[in-house]
Amino acid sequence: MYSDEHKKYLKKLKKEKIIIVISQLLILISFLIIWQILANLNIINVFIFSSPKKVFDTIVNLYKNNNLFNNIWVTVYETFLSFTIATILGTFIATILWWNKKLQKIIEPYLTILNSLPKVALGPIIIIWFGAGIKAIIFMALLISLIITIINVYEGFNSVNENKIKLMKSLGAKKHQLFLKLIFPSSLNTIISVLKINVSMSLIGVIMGEFLVSKRGIGYLILYGSQVFNLSLVISGIFILCIVAALMYYIVSFIEKKISKR
Repeated sequence: MYSDEHKKYLKKLKKEKIIIVISQLLILISFLIIWQILANLNIINVFIFSSPKKVFDTIVNLYKNNNLFNNIWVTVYETFLSFTIATILGTFIATILWWNKKLQKIIEPYLTILNSLPKVALGPIIIIWFGAGIKAIIFMALLISLIITIINVYEGFNSVNENKIKLMKSLGAKKHQLFLKLIFPSSLNTIISVLKINVSMSLIGVIMGEFLVSKRGIGYLILYGSQVFNLSLVISGIFILCIVAALMYYIVSFIEKKISKR
């Protein structure tokens, strides 16, 4: 049973969360109302800035024409695929680098250079290598998310308490035992945090890839809208993208909470 003081504290935390959520919703609703009022009064150019009503109508039309969930699914599928590959492959490579310090010292400068390289500059080469299809999009997403995964997971491995490592070594633990019993479990929170970053990085990579080669997906909707000067379609695509990104982030956060409890 909780004490009265603890109950009051939990009640206070719950109240603060409710206030924060309500405040966030009020900011969003206020923004949409002001935006619509400015559009109705012709204070802003609707052709350039669109309006909430036009954005809503555009999304409804996309749904009626079966272009809404089809494009969302394409982007989500590409993001999930690149996210999964980047997480597994990045963790595997980080493990190899932790295992072989000499190899890590050789590879580290190249990782830094690749991480700082503007990936869009490689767009033409990617299209020539992989063609104008999903392979090019996945590769673009991997270029963005994989290097970050390797660097962050490796740093997580290296941040494990040195005294614990020495203790296990003194007890005769072999390298694989050290990794499986201490390094990896201790870095689990870091890896989960990397997943949060990876979701957004993979989504960014997918959208960049769709800008380059795709004829489907949320990125394609945004690009097509800009090409035909349909700003309502562009803003609708951005709005849908925000919702997809938020949902993916909260799914990873939910997984993190479940793992943390265990």
